[in-house]
Amino acid sequence: MAMSAWKRAGVCLTAAVVVAGVAGCQDGDGGGKSKGKAAGSAESKPQTQNQMTEVLQAAFKKTSEAKSSKVRMTMTMPAAVDGGGTMEISGVQGWDPGVMDVTMKGSALTAGDPDAPEQVRMIMLDNVMYMDMGAKQAAEMDGKRWMKMDFAAIAEQSGDAALQKQMTGGMENMNQDPAQQLALLLESPNLKHVGPEKVDGVQTQHYKGTLSFEEMLDANKGADSLLSEKEREDLIANVEKAGMKGYDTQVWVNEDNYPVKMVVGMKMAQGTMNMTAHYSDYGAKADVQAPPASDTLDLMEMLKELEGLGEESGAGLGS
Repeated sequence: MAMSAWKRAGVCLTAAVVVAGVAGCQDGDGGGKSKGKAAGSAESKPQTQNQMTEVLQAAFKKTSEAKSSKVRMTMTMPAAVDGGGTMEISGVQGWDPGVMDVTMKGSALTAGDPDAPEQVRMIMLDNVMYMDMGAKQAAEMDGKRWMKMDFAAIAEQSGDAALQKQMTGGMENMNQDPAQQLALLLESPNLKHVGPEKVDGVQTQHYKGTLSFEEMLDANKGADSLLSEKEREDLIANVEKAGMKGYDTQVWVNEDNYPVKMVVGMKMAQGTMNMTAHYSDYGAKADVQAPPASDTLDLMEMLKELEGLGEESGAGLGS
């Protein structure tokens, strides 16, 4: 496969990891039984801790019940991550279960590659990502234009027990949907009410907070059932070693208690990866279908075949 295709696959996998929340377990319940309502007025009076909690709990409850929405997202990656650049993503996203059918475009996808398509379709279903590599690339993929990336298989191949448990045991709780982001924001030790702002033509209330990776794990109610104490310690150590420093989260909630905008900044040693998402049409149908198996090439199987060919070649040279 051409190096350009590998780059596109790597960039899209990076995007999928962020969008699907594979970087961290997310299983907050948000205590979402409150019937609080976000202030729809332009009043600038700061909200109390109880008022903020009430609004975000109500938003969590309504967003959880919606199960899906349309999404328009922009991701900005530092240069040290696959060369950096910007990725624009738009389409439909569902949670419970986690699904996605979106198109992606931007400089992160096409930089330095004159043959790169202007946009790429990405489907996520059953913890598997399918990426349309385009008609030109199909010629180098046995005539198949879809590449399949199974997160559970990738975790198993890594040989990291903690990662395997995190990705296979908790994937259903790890979708980076707006409800789970609200649950995490509620756990922030420095939650703040910024004030009223207009977003996409509607009046909202703006909130922000930060969490370290360890605090995010503490906020995850299901982490204890997935990771032993040692596995948890190892995971935190590995994340710190990789340079992951934490998350900055901002949310704008409209008067109907739905988040209309979210900004998440993942602070890493290489820089900050920023994700800005605009949500609309909550409850929009997310009828996501996997591409035909006959038109799909499994990345892990292909890598195993290449590894086998390499071993055979090495054995031949040594005989």
